[in-house]
Amino acid sequence: MLAELISDVVWGAEEMGRVIGRTTRQTYHLLEAGLLPAKKVGPKLWCASRKRLLQALTGEEPVASR
Repeated sequence: MLAELISDVVWGAEEMGRVIGRTTRQTYHLLEAGLLPAKKVGPKLWCASRKRLLQALTGEEPVASR
């Protein structure tokens, strides 16, 4: 369970951009506008759940964990 949670975390706008198919600059814009479900950690670093990022883009509802 812990390994699954850790592997779901995406660190940094560059990596988030790869996950959502956007450039780093586009991703920063979406993050600063509050359009992505992410948290700012320090002055420049962002982190987010891979699942929640993809759900935000597709508009799909989260699937309950089993």
